[in-house]
Amino acid sequence: MLELLGEANAVALIGLFGGIVLGLAARIGRFCTLGAIEDVLYGSDDRRMRMWLIAIGVAIIGTHIAMSLGMFDASEAAYLDRVWNPAGTIIGGLMFGYGMALSGNCGYGALARLGGGDLRSFVIVLVMGLSAYFVMSGPLAHLRVMLFPVETDARSAQGFTQLFEGFGVAPLVTGLVVGGALLAWAISSADMRRAPGHLLWGGVVGTAIVSGWVGTYWVAMAGFEAEPIETHTFAAPIGDTIFYSMTASGNALSFSVGSVLGVVIGAALGSYSKGHFRWEACEDPRELRRQIMGAALMGPGAILAVGCSVGQGISAFSVLAFSAPLAFLAIFIGAAVGLRQLITGFAPAE
Repeated sequence: MLELLGEANAVALIGLFGGIVLGLAARIGRFCTLGAIEDVLYGSDDRRMRMWLIAIGVAIIGTHIAMSLGMFDASEAAYLDRVWNPAGTIIGGLMFGYGMALSGNCGYGALARLGGGDLRSFVIVLVMGLSAYFVMSGPLAHLRVMLFPVETDARSAQGFTQLFEGFGVAPLVTGLVVGGALLAWAISSADMRRAPGHLLWGGVVGTAIVSGWVGTYWVAMAGFEAEPIETHTFAAPIGDTIFYSMTASGNALSFSVGSVLGVVIGAALGSYSKGHFRWEACEDPRELRRQIMGAALMGPGAILAVGCSVGQGISAFSVLAFSAPLAFLAIFIGAAVGLRQLITGFAPAE
């Protein structure tokens, strides 16, 4: 199959199929990071947060099973092949979470809303992708490296699986215990057990993350081109997709491009199936300004944290990177601060 498709097209198709699944999860399953945080803080409903934990648990278990079967090498993952910078994780996570609250969406959520006809999200996607590139490889790249140096030669463990393996614990055992504990806690709520859709779509999202790791690893091992081993995340890949759309004649497809387009397609299919597709535009300039400011924070924040709410919040968790829990917490806190500003303001109650 690789001889027929070529490595670049193969990984793009893997990203496309996984992205379509994620788009369907967002529109039909209502899988949403900001929505989960908002429900917990202001809706007294933790089901979507537990849904997120189900995605993490399934991703951890699936990834570690793949590792035990030789279908994936976690040391090749971007979250483990460099020395962890806690400062970048904290600052980037806070920036991302706060920007997510201002925009009303993360990058993944904005792509899903764009697939449903929301043109306001198109602005968020453009600004977020461009601002991520601005810091990743653009004018502020040297400043980023100076303030948050990246050491790619990671000689010590950069994840909990690697750490416990040094004490003789098999990676599969670590994955099953941690992933199983998260799943057990997620379904311990009676309200959650009465929501089969949440259980289903949480598991679907986690499986999509695993498919990215396994698929790109297979192409990298079976092909002759040097293809990166990656899975779904939505910050730099949005910039990659914008760049590809301008340089396709002299550039190759990638997993990132397939993933981003897949989410939009999956969200469109999900919206049409539910009868929710409709064109929407921003009528309030103040709202548009707030969304642009939020998107401009999310892009650089995700680059500093080495991942967004999906990249660090699920994909990095799947390989049990040290950065994942701290990034998760930082994104949550940043979003909580932003939501409080928008909903209740910072003025003390009288």
